[in-house]
Amino acid sequence: MMAHDLTTLKLEVENLPQTVPVGRVIGVEGGQIQISGLSDKAEIGDRLVLQRGSGEHLSGEVLRIASETVHMLPDAAPDGVALDNPVFLYRVPAFAPSNRWIGRVIDPFGQPLDDKPLSRGPIPRPVFAAPPRAGLRRPMGQRLPTGLAVLNTVLPIVAGQRVGLFAGSGVGKSRLLAGLAKGMHADVVVLALIGERGREVNDFVHRVLGPDGMKRAVVVAATSDQSALVRRRCAGAAMAVAEHFRDLGQNVLFLADSVTRFAEAHREIASAMGESPSLRGYPPSVTPQITSLCERAGPGGPSQGDITAVFSVLVAGSDMDEPVADILRGVLDGHVVLSREIAERGRFPAIDVARSVSRSLPNAANESENRIIAEVRKHLGSYEQSEVMIRAGLYTEGSDPVLDAAVRLWPDLDAFFARSDHSDAADIRGSFDRLTLVLRRAGISIL
Repeated sequence: MMAHDLTTLKLEVENLPQTVPVGRVIGVEGGQIQISGLSDKAEIGDRLVLQRGSGEHLSGEVLRIASETVHMLPDAAPDGVALDNPVFLYRVPAFAPSNRWIGRVIDPFGQPLDDKPLSRGPIPRPVFAAPPRAGLRRPMGQRLPTGLAVLNTVLPIVAGQRVGLFAGSGVGKSRLLAGLAKGMHADVVVLALIGERGREVNDFVHRVLGPDGMKRAVVVAATSDQSALVRRRCAGAAMAVAEHFRDLGQNVLFLADSVTRFAEAHREIASAMGESPSLRGYPPSVTPQITSLCERAGPGGPSQGDITAVFSVLVAGSDMDEPVADILRGVLDGHVVLSREIAERGRFPAIDVARSVSRSLPNAANESENRIIAEVRKHLGSYEQSEVMIRAGLYTEGSDPVLDAAVRLWPDLDAFFARSDHSDAADIRGSFDRLTLVLRRAGISIL
C-alpha cells in the first residue's frame, strides 16, 4: 500500500505543469476560436483556458493545429471573447485508473465528481486505445446470472458478450441498466453516463443504483452541458477503466448510456472539422468510432478477465434502422429491444422478446434448455401474429392447436418475463424450472 501511494504521488508531481504556454485570440469563426502562439507547443486533445476581458474563463480543447494557429473548440458559447484575449495551454493529466475508484463518480479526465479526494493509479492508460488482438482473445465464456428471469432463460448473456439495449425515452432503460448493475454477476461494474442531464446523474447514482449498486461500481459521467469533446471522451475513459480491471483478471460488466449520445457528440466534432454528413446526418467516421469502442469490450486474453458490455441506444419511434442502431446490430452479439407498448401496460422490464436476439445461443444453453426456448418463441410468435384478432374477439378456440396453447400460455408467460430472480448459477436452473412449469400449465409438453 505504501509503495502504491508513493507511486501515485510521484505521478501527481510529474503531472504538475512547470510552465504554462500562453497564446492570443486572433479570430472566432464557426464556433471555433483561432489562437496564435501555440502551434509549436499544442497537441490534439490538450486543454485550453481563455481569459475573457470580464475576468471570466472559458475552457476548451485543441481541435486542429495549423502552421501558425491552433483551433479551439470551447466548452460553452464564445460570448464575450475578443481579439487578443490570452489563452493558456495545459496538458491533459494522465488517465490512470485505480482500484480505489470503486464506489466513486468521476469525470472523463479522472477527476472526482463527488467532492472527495481521488488518487490516480500507478499506470496511465490511453483513453482511446486499440482493441485487443483478435488472435489472442478467448471465446465467449459461461452464461451469467442476471437477476432477471427473461435474461436468465430466453435471452441469455454470457461472459464477454456485447449486447445492444435499444429503447425509446421513458420505457425503463435506466431502470433495466440499474437492475443489471445490481444483480448481474461481475467483479466490477463500470457505467458510462454520456451526455446525461446533471440532475439525472445524481438521481441515477443515489436513488436508482443506490448504495448496494455502488459497492462494486465506477461511474464515469459527462453531462449534457459539457462540450462534445468531453462527452465523446466519456465513453473511451469508461472503457479504459474497464480495461484496467480486466487486465487484473477480473470480470467486468460495462454499461454505456448511451451510444447514441456518443455518436451525436462525434457528429458535432466532425462537423466542426469540416466533415460532411452522409448517414442521415451522421458523418462516415461515426462507424469506426462506434465499432472501435465496441471491439474494446469482449473476452480478454489468456491471463485476463472479460468485459461483458451492454450498450444502450436511443431509438426515436422504435426505428431500428436509424444509423446508430444499424451500426451496432452489425457488430454486437445480440440486441434487447424495449417496447413502449409493453411499458405502457405496466410490465417491466418492457423487453420485446420476439424482436430481441442473443447470439450466444444455442451454445449458451444445453439441449433441453434450447428446446424450452424454441417452444417459448414458437408460441410467442403465434400469439403476437394473431394478437389483433384475439383482442378484437374474432379468435375461435379449436381452429389452431398451436394458437390455442399460445393463448393459454400468454398470461403466465408475460408474468414470467417480468419476474426478478436472484443472481446465482442455481437460480438460472430455477428460472428454467419455473419456465417449464409455465409451459406445462398451458398444456405444452417438452420432449
